[in-house]
Amino acid sequence: MDTLDKKVNEHYGGKVVRKDLTKLVKGNAVVPTYVLEYLLGQYCATDDEETINAGVESVKKIIAEHFVHRDEAQYIKSVIKEKGSHRIIDKVSVKLNDRRGLYEAAFANLGVKKVIVDPDIVKRHKKLLSSGVWCIVTLGYIVPEEKEQSPWILESIKPIQVAQIDIEEFKEARKLFKTDEWLDLLMRSIGLNPEHFNKRSKFIQLTRLVPFAENNYNLIELGPKGTGKSHIYSEMSPHGILISGGEVTKAKLFVNNSTGDIGLVGYWDVVAYDEFAGTTKKVDKGLVDIMKNYMANKSFSRGTEVYGADASMAFVGNTLHSVAFMLKHSDLFEALPDVYHDSAFLDRIQCYLPGWEVNKLRTEMFTNNYGFIVDYLAEILKHLRKEDYTNIYKEYFELSDTLTSRDRDSIAKTVSGLIKVIYPDGQYDENQLKELFDFAIENRKRVKQELIKMDETFEPVDFSYNINSSGKKVIINTLEYLNYLPEQIDKSEEDLVDTEEKEEPKNTKKKLPDYSQKIIHDNQTGISYYKLFADYLKGATEITLTDPFIRLPYQMRNFMEFCRLVADVKEKGEMVKLHLVTNNNEEYLENAKESFKQIQESLESMEIYFTYEFDDSIHDRFIETNNGWKIILGRGLDLFQKTDGPFDLAEIYQEKRLCRHTQITYLAK
Repeated sequence: MDTLDKKVNEHYGGKVVRKDLTKLVKGNAVVPTYVLEYLLGQYCATDDEETINAGVESVKKIIAEHFVHRDEAQYIKSVIKEKGSHRIIDKVSVKLNDRRGLYEAAFANLGVKKVIVDPDIVKRHKKLLSSGVWCIVTLGYIVPEEKEQSPWILESIKPIQVAQIDIEEFKEARKLFKTDEWLDLLMRSIGLNPEHFNKRSKFIQLTRLVPFAENNYNLIELGPKGTGKSHIYSEMSPHGILISGGEVTKAKLFVNNSTGDIGLVGYWDVVAYDEFAGTTKKVDKGLVDIMKNYMANKSFSRGTEVYGADASMAFVGNTLHSVAFMLKHSDLFEALPDVYHDSAFLDRIQCYLPGWEVNKLRTEMFTNNYGFIVDYLAEILKHLRKEDYTNIYKEYFELSDTLTSRDRDSIAKTVSGLIKVIYPDGQYDENQLKELFDFAIENRKRVKQELIKMDETFEPVDFSYNINSSGKKVIINTLEYLNYLPEQIDKSEEDLVDTEEKEEPKNTKKKLPDYSQKIIHDNQTGISYYKLFADYLKGATEITLTDPFIRLPYQMRNFMEFCRLVADVKEKGEMVKLHLVTNNNEEYLENAKESFKQIQESLESMEIYFTYEFDDSIHDRFIETNNGWKIILGRGLDLFQKTDGPFDLAEIYQEKRLCRHTQITYLAK
C-alpha cells in the first residue's frame, strides 16, 4: 500500500476496496462492476491481507454458485427444483399484467418469466418496473396445482445497492484530503491509475460522474474508440442505465401511450446513449422533438397529461475523423445522425467533453490500489443530487453579458456538479473554483462555437468573465482551437501584447516586447522549443540554463533537444558558451557526469562550449542570455507529457507531443 492507500483505509475504512480484486473474482461473469464490488464490500473492505484473501475466495464461491450464466440456466433451474429454493444473482424486471391484476417478474439470464411479485416489493423498489435491476433473489419451486399457474415462487429479493450512507461523515472525511489526493482517490475509484493522467485529463474523466450528481444534466462525449466513454454509465452505478443509441424510442424513453407505462427517464438518475453517433442511423424526428422539450423543461407529455423527471442524459459515440479534419471541413458534431443535427437539440447540451483528448486505455492505465466501493460512491452522488451549487460562482466571477441564459445555466450546472464530485465538503478557494469554472466554460463554448458554424441564427458571444476580487478579465478558448486554429481564438490584452509585432525594415532583428508571458495548457499540442525560445536565443554567445531536474532519460532527451536548438540558431563561425546548472541524486550522479561528458564532446564540433555544475540549493528554472533576456520556465524543460514509446511520432516531433500546464515569462534585462 502507498501513502494514499493507508490514508483512505484510515478515514474511509469499510467503504473502500482494492481495485484489482474485481478482476480476480469476475471470471467469465457478465456482470457490472458495481455488483462485484457490492459483494467485495461485504467481505474485502479492509487492508488486512488474510481477510482479503479469505473474502476473495468467498466472493468467488458466491459468483460460482449463485450467479446465473445464460448457458447454465437449465442447470440452475434444476438446482432450484431439487432443493426447493436457491439464492441467485440475476437481472430482474417487473411488469404489470393488467389482465390478471398482478405484477410479474422476468429473470434476464435464467430465462424465467411471469413470476408473481408482491406489490409491496414493487412499491419499495420502483426501478424493477424499468429495464431491470441486478438483484440477489431467493427463488423457490412448487409443482403448480393449476395448469396455467407458475411453479416459480419469489421468496425474497434484494436489489444490489448500499442500504445506508452517512453523507456528513463522508464530507467530514473529505476535509482531511488535499485536492490532488482526492482527485487520485476518485480516479482509483473508477478503476484508473492516476499516474497516467494529468489534471486536465482527470477532470475529463471525472466530469463523466457529473450526470450522476446533477439533476437534468445533458452531456455529450465524442471521440475515438477504446477510450472508455461508456464504461462509467454501464459499470459504475446502479442508478444509471446504458442503452444503445439505435434502440431509443419514445415509448421506451418517456411513456408508452398504449399501456401508460412511464419510460426510463422516470426511473433512472442517468440515461446514457451508447453508440449515439452514426450518420446512417435512422432516428424518429418526433423522438428528437420530445427530447428537446425534456432537456429544456424537465418534462414530457402524454396526451394532455404532463410528467416531470430529473434524469440526466449522456450521449457517447465515436468520431469519424480527426479533430483537425472536423474543424476544417465540417464541425465537431459531424458524426451524429442528420436528425440530431438540430441546432435547438444541440443547444440543450450543457457540456461537450473532448473525447479525442482521452488516450486509449492500456493495461498499465488501470489501478491496483484502493478506491471507493463504486456502489458506495454511487449512493453518495445520488444523495448529492439534492444539493444545489449553481449560484456559487457568482460570489467570485461575473460572466459576460453577451452570454445567453442557456449558456449561463449550462456553465453553472457543470460547476455545481464538479463541486459535488471534487469538493463535496464545500471547502475550496477562489483559485480552485476558477479551475472548475474555466473548464465548465470551455465545455459549453465547444457546443456554442459549433452551433454558430452550423446555424447562422446563432450569434457569436463572448465566453469571458471578470474576477470580482481583482477586476481582471479572463477569456476562455477551447483547446482544439488553440492547437489547430490559433488565428481564430479570442485573445486577451495579454495575448495581444505577446504576439504584437511592429513593422521593421527587412533584414533587421525581429522586435520583441520587453515583457510577455506564454501560458501552455494541459494537453495542448503544436508547442516546440524552437517556437518558445528561438527568437530569444538568436545572437546570444553565452547561455545559462538553470533546471534542477536534468537526470532521467527523458529529461536528458529534453536537454539534448535544447542543445540542438542552440546549434540551429547560433550564427555560423561564432562560439557559444552553454552552461547548465542542475541538481542530482547520488544514484544518478555518475551516469549524469558520463552523459554530460559525451554531450561536451558532441557539441564541441558545432562550436558550442558546454559546461555544467551541480547545485543542490536551486529550485527556480530559467534561461539567461548575454543578449539581454531572462526566460522564467515554470516547469523547466520538462513541459511535455510522456509519449507512447519509440514508435510514437511524438517521440521525435515535439509539436505532436501533449503538453503539461505551465507558464513561461520573457523578461528583457
